[in-house]
Amino acid sequence: MADARGLVKRRAGVRLWLSASWLGLLVLAAVFAPLIAPQDPLMQDLFGARLPPFWEAGSDAAFPLGSDSLGRDVLSRIIYGARLALGVALIAGTLTCLIGSFLGLIAGYFRGWPDMVISRLVDIWMAFPPVLFAILLIAVLGTGLSSIIIAIVVIDWTRFARVIRAEAMSQGAMDYVASAQVSGRKRFSIMLAEILPNVLPTIVVLLTLEMGIAVIVEAILSFVNLSISTDQPTWGSMISEGRLSIHQAWWVLVFPLVTLFLTVLSFSQLGEGLKDHFDPVLR
Repeated sequence: MADARGLVKRRAGVRLWLSASWLGLLVLAAVFAPLIAPQDPLMQDLFGARLPPFWEAGSDAAFPLGSDSLGRDVLSRIIYGARLALGVALIAGTLTCLIGSFLGLIAGYFRGWPDMVISRLVDIWMAFPPVLFAILLIAVLGTGLSSIIIAIVVIDWTRFARVIRAEAMSQGAMDYVASAQVSGRKRFSIMLAEILPNVLPTIVVLLTLEMGIAVIVEAILSFVNLSISTDQPTWGSMISEGRLSIHQAWWVLVFPLVTLFLTVLSFSQLGEGLKDHFDPVLR
C-alpha cells in the first residue's frame, strides 16, 4: 500500500512539473512577446507566403515555423495568440471561480431556501448546451474580449457551484463547525474562516481545470470568427485559416493546434496533480 501511494505521489509530481513547466514557458513567451517574437505577427509578405519550417528545403531562418498564406510568421502569431488565450483563462477562470464558489458555499452551508434557489438556478443553467449558449451570448453582446469573458463566466459558474456546494455540505457536518457554532460565532464568519480553508484545495483544482476550458472556448469562438477582431492573432483563427491550406502548408494548422492541445492538457494535468497532492489520504 505504501509503495502504491508513493507511485501515485511520484506520478503527481511528474504531472505537476511537466504541466507547470509548459505553462510557465507559455506565460514568459506571452509577457515578453515583443522581445521574443521574430516578426511582427500582423506583417504580411506575399512574396514569402507559405514558407516551410526551418528543417525543410526552401525555408527562411526569419520564419522558424514557416509562414501562412499571407506571409505572416507562424511562430510570432502563436506567441502573440498566447497573450489572448492566457488572459482569457486567467480573468474568466478567476471570475467564474469567485462567483461559483461563493454561491456554492452559501448553498452548501446555509442550506434551506438559499440552497433551493441556487440549486434550481444551477439546474436551469445546465440545461442549455454550453457551446450554443456561448455563441448566443456572443451574438447578443457582440464580439470582443469582454464578451468572451462574460460568456465563459455566465456559462461555467455552475460547475464551481455544484462541486463546492457538495464540499461545503460535507464540511458543515464536521465537529469543528459545530464547535464554532456553539461558541456563538456568526454563520457567515464560520463559513469564511472554517469551511472555506478546507474546501480551498478543491477550488484551486477546479480553477486550473476551468482555465483550460476557457482556452478551449476562446479557441472555438475564434474558429467561427466570434472572438476579437480577425486581424489579431488567435489560436482558433490560425487553426481555421490553416485547415483551408492543409495540403499546401500543413504547418499553419499543426503548430497552433499542437500548442492549443498542450496548453489545455497542461491545465488539466496541473489540476490532476494538485488534486493528488492535496489528497489527505495520500498525505
